[in-house]
Amino acid sequence: MSVNVSAQKAPSFVVKANQPTATVAPTMWGLFFEDINLGADGGIYAELVKNRSFEFYNPMMGWKEEKRGGGEGSLLVHNRNEINPANPRYLRLQVKSDQGEYGLINEGFRGMGVKQGNQYDFSVMARQHEGSNLALTIEVVNAKGEKIGGATLTPSGKEWEKYSVSFTASATEPKAQMVLLAKGKGAVDLDMISLFPKDTWKNRPGGLRADMVQLLADMKPGFLRFPGGCIVEGRTLDERFQWKKTVGKPEERELIVNRWNTEFSHRPTPDYYQSFGLGFFEYFQLSEDIGAEPVPILNCGMACQFNTGEVVPLDQLDPYIQDALDLIEFANGPATSKWGKVRADMGHPAPFNMKYLGVGNEQWGEQYVERYKVFEKALTAKYPNVQLISTTGPFPDGEEFEYLDKTLRSMTDARVDVIDEHYYRPAKWFRENATRYDNYDRKGPKIFAGEYAAQSVAIASPDNKNSWEMALSEAAFMTGLERNADVVTMTSYAPLFAHAEGWQWTPDMIWVDNLQAYGTPNYYVQKLFSTNAGTNVVPVLRDNKAVTGQDDYFASATVDKKTNELILKVVNTSDKAQNANFVIEGIKKLQGKGTHTELTSQKLDQVNSFAEPKAISPTQKQVNVKGNTVSMLLKPHSVNVFRIKTS
Repeated sequence: MSVNVSAQKAPSFVVKANQPTATVAPTMWGLFFEDINLGADGGIYAELVKNRSFEFYNPMMGWKEEKRGGGEGSLLVHNRNEINPANPRYLRLQVKSDQGEYGLINEGFRGMGVKQGNQYDFSVMARQHEGSNLALTIEVVNAKGEKIGGATLTPSGKEWEKYSVSFTASATEPKAQMVLLAKGKGAVDLDMISLFPKDTWKNRPGGLRADMVQLLADMKPGFLRFPGGCIVEGRTLDERFQWKKTVGKPEERELIVNRWNTEFSHRPTPDYYQSFGLGFFEYFQLSEDIGAEPVPILNCGMACQFNTGEVVPLDQLDPYIQDALDLIEFANGPATSKWGKVRADMGHPAPFNMKYLGVGNEQWGEQYVERYKVFEKALTAKYPNVQLISTTGPFPDGEEFEYLDKTLRSMTDARVDVIDEHYYRPAKWFRENATRYDNYDRKGPKIFAGEYAAQSVAIASPDNKNSWEMALSEAAFMTGLERNADVVTMTSYAPLFAHAEGWQWTPDMIWVDNLQAYGTPNYYVQKLFSTNAGTNVVPVLRDNKAVTGQDDYFASATVDKKTNELILKVVNTSDKAQNANFVIEGIKKLQGKGTHTELTSQKLDQVNSFAEPKAISPTQKQVNVKGNTVSMLLKPHSVNVFRIKTS
């Protein structure tokens, strides 16, 4: 190809394809999920009804009374805490008039996304009162209040039972609502009022949004870290994530407030709770579905240190440690064990084969070290093969980081397998830190780059954007992660999801509304690396040095022994296009052809959007190889991946 480039001599890179320096861990490129930005309820968990069991602090939040044709009645919330402490509230709907209809409307999560021709499954736990035989009409209405789907059912029993009915939507509507009406005199008790689309991931009833899961599956991630994040810790210990309350029947899972509910005054979200319809079983199942290692993170007896910072006394840690031991049994134990049976009863007799467990999320200080040691001792005694993930806190440097980094690395009375490092920093930081791991101890703990994202404005600013400059800078940094794959074995961008009308934090990798989901430029960078991982790192040199920003170039390379390919990643962060020569050494013969996948934009502030979801997305073309040299144009501000077949 002929392209006008700058007059200077084209840079020459040498790839030593027969000199592997590290094995790329299968977990190298993964995913971090946290229930932030309506990531679970209102997001990937496909339930359309908000506050379906009336357990929000305001039990009628999301609901309002509806009367039609002269209908009269009352709505009264009852509490049966002693009988069912996990789900104590239910609604008594009493109709007092023979005329018209009486009931209630649910607004959904910023509305309900309904698609024409799609089937919707309604269900409710209900019981009729003596002498009542109320029929229930279920309607989905559009933003104008017009019916676009519906059905009827009549609960027949005087004891609690689940009733279900399905219908097909006649129109597409992003802001639908669900109406539930009763006709005739009498009273009926209602709980777990639910509406799901039929087309969930793998068509599982009560499952996950298929379009959102598909974006994850397309990345071929090596692991899925869950359930967070700061929600693991909670604002207080009472509000911490407790995995045992998230398994079993959905109606028996105990809802709690989401710690992002009131975290930011600029984005208050008073209706943000965790129903745990997406619980630990579903996280493990999702991991299995997308071929990712499950990586759960558990509370270590410390609440979020940005909030209350509560701690459990060391001599009272036993319940927390038992939760960790029982989780391993739930994931890996036989179906005959106590917690393995819970898993089997939920439909998965075979173990999930969990290999990693995080102790604490983003803690710091002596309190964390003391608690980590207690956890490590107990977990190692019973499950020595489970790799334990510790943390150096929320920052990549500074006093908290330095204390934990030094302490964990010098620890002789407890094992430290993997250290989780987090960095939310400006784009420039990512470009300047591509060499961060070049001098790390090769014999020390492995590194999990567990949360990272370039910030276009500042940490927690509502004005951060998923712009091309941020993604490009992350790609430059990621070549340094790959180059140091003997130290860095797990990496994940964060946060993962954000609802366009329900977010608290930016930037985020995937944006959704009630009908659509799209990947940001950051998503496509992550996907390029994760789907082009290779098996072994090999050197890419320029003037006999690693390519870490000289003339704004960054590079890394791997070979894939499974497919006999060389995979070369080159990032050009400059504003100049240049031809570059890549000399491949140590390969007897290149096959003459390969592919060049390119991600680029002339606008550093370019973003993807619902209107233009692929404004920045990869393009691929064939490239020819002459001898052992690949000559290629590197566009300005571009991420380039070359795959070349070898003999």
